[in-house]
Amino acid sequence: MTTLSERGTPQAGETPLVSVVVPVFNAGPFLREAVESVWAQTYDRWELILADDGSRDGSRDVAREYAEREPGRIRYTEHPGNADLGSSATRNLGVRLARGSLIAFLDADDVWLPGKLAAQVDLLARHPGVGMVYGETQYWYSWTGTPEDRARDTIPPVGVEATTVVPPPVLLARCVLGQVTVPCTCSIVLRREAIDRAGGWEERFTGMFDDQAFYAKVMLRERVLVVPECWDRYRRRPDSMYATAKREGSVRLERLAYLAWLRDYLTAQGVTSGPVWTAVERAAWCERHPRLVRLVGASRVRRWFAVGD
Repeated sequence: MTTLSERGTPQAGETPLVSVVVPVFNAGPFLREAVESVWAQTYDRWELILADDGSRDGSRDVAREYAEREPGRIRYTEHPGNADLGSSATRNLGVRLARGSLIAFLDADDVWLPGKLAAQVDLLARHPGVGMVYGETQYWYSWTGTPEDRARDTIPPVGVEATTVVPPPVLLARCVLGQVTVPCTCSIVLRREAIDRAGGWEERFTGMFDDQAFYAKVMLRERVLVVPECWDRYRRRPDSMYATAKREGSVRLERLAYLAWLRDYLTAQGVTSGPVWTAVERAAWCERHPRLVRLVGASRVRRWFAVGD
């Protein structure tokens, strides 16, 4: 088995170490499958950091079991006092322990296909000026094993027809307006420096829109490689945070709160005009006027609010 160096920066001719960060919160039924999907990668120079966020269902025992079984490759960590601080703080906890020059994220109920790391590490090697890469993701319903759920599996198009390097801040504007698919967390691999430049995950977002806040910070600064290929599966669950919020009708309010934060963040970064600023203003308008959007039609509104390159 590959021996991990204490320092993840590759030397000449050396393949980079990928640190895989998995935030764990009450993921008992699914955690083993997530870990095994990392173990099954054809790219073998990785380390796995299992960061617990105050689990109470036995997930900690599963995570510790893997860490004890493979201490040179898998590590376990938790917040002081086994506190529940939310998904963003937990990912930051894992990143602080990471030794790799590349960082990948995998939620504890999602899985990777075996060639994911090999493909994305190669893409980053061939595009040295890119800070992040992501592709398409399968929205995975068939994990339940029921025939009706098998028919629901889908891979939303990523929004580009060919592998494309998108400069900042174009991709952020298009994500805000829904013109491209927002990446799933299980799909992204980043250079460690890109995470450092962004300042890590935004810890005020403990669940909903935690990913989009992080992407906003990255996409405002980095060139991003977008690839129309699928390397991972996002488990769709009726008890997920998003599904629960959708049933309760709170998604719109959560998104308005995210857009308000993004407006403040852009202002703090000195961005008060241009395509991203316009996109945020227009997206917030749509969220504040949902009936008018439904009346006119979402596709027409998107054309009205198109943001160019």
